[in-house]
Amino acid sequence: MKIISKILPPIIVLAVIILLWQIISVSGMMPTYMLPGPAKVFTTFCEEFDTMWYHGLTTLWEALLGMFIGIVISFILAILMDSIKFIRNGLYPVLVVSQTIPAVAIAPLLLLWFGYGTLPKIILVVVTTFFPITVSLLEGFASSDRDSLRLLKSMGAGSVKQFIHIKLPGALIHFFSGLKIAVTYSVIGAVISEWLGGTRGLGVYMIRVRRSFAYDKMFAIIIFIALMSIILIALVNLIKWLSMPWERTFKNEEN
Repeated sequence: MKIISKILPPIIVLAVIILLWQIISVSGMMPTYMLPGPAKVFTTFCEEFDTMWYHGLTTLWEALLGMFIGIVISFILAILMDSIKFIRNGLYPVLVVSQTIPAVAIAPLLLLWFGYGTLPKIILVVVTTFFPITVSLLEGFASSDRDSLRLLKSMGAGSVKQFIHIKLPGALIHFFSGLKIAVTYSVIGAVISEWLGGTRGLGVYMIRVRRSFAYDKMFAIIIFIALMSIILIALVNLIKWLSMPWERTFKNEEN
């Protein structure tokens, strides 16, 4: 029953959205070439799946590599900011301000500086993903159990052991929360960077179909990107489930 109660509401909402979409499409409120119906989009999705998969592999590679680098940078920054107050007070406002700059505004500069290859796309993904992970890790480190830290300290444990045994495990749930946000940002960042140049990728393919006014293909690509993000979020949840066995034990005890 719990599974049904979780799955049923989004299915109903999705069905309502598709129904409204179909009604608007056939009502003549908008030309069908501008707003193709769900059936047309589904057919196009199946027909263009191989092409989208070909371009999607490039986008996925850029997103995953950029996100991995973003995770490494986030851990380094979060540890430094948690350990040294001066660094935290100096860096945190800069990080916040950096997120007020739209990715669309940064992308042309990266392409100008680094060319039209893979490097500027990966850099943009890093820029868009490291902030939520860094902030989540900081919150996790700050919420560490003080009594446990004092106990380890009284037993002679240094800062490294305190971090490994208390701070890091306690911050994992915050880390995965930030990672789920970063995953979606990584795909979006890769697509945006591909809009401005390149030979392969979902962003490049989107520009091509837009110029040919093939809006059914445009909708199909959007759905493909959404499915890619959903699958990545599901993988993050799986990694979280595998990495935090104590969470499973705690939930089973509650049930």
